[in-house]
Amino acid sequence: MINSTDFRTGLTIEYDGGVWQIVDFQHVKPGKGAAFVRTKIKNVETGAVIERTFNPNEKMPAAHLETHTMQYLYEADGVYTFMNTETYEQSELTRDQLGDALNYLMENMEVAMQQFKGRIIGIQLPNSVSLKVVECEPSVKGNTATGATKMAKVETGYEVRVPLFINEGDVLRIDTRTGNYIERG
Repeated sequence: MINSTDFRTGLTIEYDGGVWQIVDFQHVKPGKGAAFVRTKIKNVETGAVIERTFNPNEKMPAAHLETHTMQYLYEADGVYTFMNTETYEQSELTRDQLGDALNYLMENMEVAMQQFKGRIIGIQLPNSVSLKVVECEPSVKGNTATGATKMAKVETGYEVRVPLFINEGDVLRIDTRTGNYIERG
């Protein structure tokens, strides 16, 4: 059990029947009344973020997540197959379980799969991925307006806003946390 005064960013707790990660916290001591802990917590499974206040003497059970390095193998009929790189056991996830991760997922990519009490609750992608541009408008010489952008489709089907100098065939680095273009190369 973890006392709410021991909360730290990144800590995972069991709360309201789910697994939650502490995104932000603040110990508050008002002039009048009892102290409390104001937190912003994120549901690890759904990604929902809520704000909640806890009494300083409130205790929560710690959620112990197991993380395994998994390699994405293939997709068949909306089911995505991953293989544990140590034990070679395979796990399957659906499109709903993966969510936005599908925008960046490439065959043979290694991801961190999180499990809670033997149940898969999600995957963590690398912070950035390199993807090839398969479709975009051609660059126009002389069009050098500052900050101008265009849409480009990458090999996973994801569309990202990129600078005007990007062409088909270029390899882009994309931030998986925000979905934004980082650099060419």
